[in-house]
Amino acid sequence: MRNIPPIDLKRQYQAIGEQVSAAVQDVLTSGRYIGGPMVESFEQQFAAYMGVSEGIACNSGTDALYLALRALQIGSGDEVITTPFTFIATAEVITAVGAKPVFVDIDAQTFNLDVNQLAAAITDKTKAIIPVHLFGQPMNMTAIMDIAQDYGLAVIEDCAQATGAEWSGQKVGSIGHIGCFSFFPTKNLGACGDGGAIITNDKSIAATIRQLREHGMVSRYYHEATGINSRLDALQAAILLTKLPYLDRWNDARRELAATYQQLLQSIPGLVLPQEQPESRCVWNQYTIRLTQDSSSGRFRDEVRNQLQKLGVTAMVYYPLPLHLQPVYLKLGYQMGQLPVAEQICHEVLALPIFPELSFEEQQQVVYSLKDCLVLERV
Repeated sequence: MRNIPPIDLKRQYQAIGEQVSAAVQDVLTSGRYIGGPMVESFEQQFAAYMGVSEGIACNSGTDALYLALRALQIGSGDEVITTPFTFIATAEVITAVGAKPVFVDIDAQTFNLDVNQLAAAITDKTKAIIPVHLFGQPMNMTAIMDIAQDYGLAVIEDCAQATGAEWSGQKVGSIGHIGCFSFFPTKNLGACGDGGAIITNDKSIAATIRQLREHGMVSRYYHEATGINSRLDALQAAILLTKLPYLDRWNDARRELAATYQQLLQSIPGLVLPQEQPESRCVWNQYTIRLTQDSSSGRFRDEVRNQLQKLGVTAMVYYPLPLHLQPVYLKLGYQMGQLPVAEQICHEVLALPIFPELSFEEQQQVVYSLKDCLVLERV
């Protein structure tokens, strides 16, 4: 029996390590560690891959979202609608610019923001929507853009977990006004440290973001805005440039693994499997099932997870508490039961191991172990 981690970055490095090491060595010998041709080349190639005109590299996916909001001049007194079921960075940046996050409940099948509830949350203070393509599952961007157009709102796509995913044949991130990406090592396209990027077809927005990420500087030591220091290191750009040509292949492998899980798990009672929408091409940053038995508190899910760990399978919980109930956001006044789907899902979700190098035999071990745990918990 092998120990199966949720993701194994060592295997990826073993496959392309020589190329990565050579790219890093080129940067080290060049003496250009901040900015320069390596970063510019990555920005251009990433934008081309996404089918947009402008790509701006930055320090992290969090900074990407923050810079996008700043570029749109969203701040104090404004409201931004997003999902309560995501990593806190999505809401955190709204707070960081002085605006108010407004949470809309999620769809139980996709785990994404429920577009049918979106319009009801819009007020005269609403300035933008941040849809999150959670776990690599694209949002219904057709509906999002229609609503945004009707109400004159900006759309900032949070693509941190969905690099390479598509909605109706178009890359996510290229559909809204701005797309934001994370290159945290566990993402589908991961650096060897933090990294992020913003894409857009709006040259004015791109110019503003470039200025803000460099301390609001328009020319050396002349500053027109209060910016931040959010640059992608040349070393990380070199690593990402090396990995970018492999991204589609890795995403295809993730899709095959997800299809295998669907087949192996479909007959197990008490499980709800994730569903891909017909218009979408999911890239499965996570493969997240729901354990619906005795799911009022998450106790059953947590016991299954602990049993899996004893059997050598590490499963993860993304996320155990929705954002509207996080201590930091209690001041917003949301009450338990106000966003019931997100609250329920938090007690049920369990992410099984998935990464491009995962073998069929390892998937079988995951499934057999899960079956054993479910039997044990029912006795």
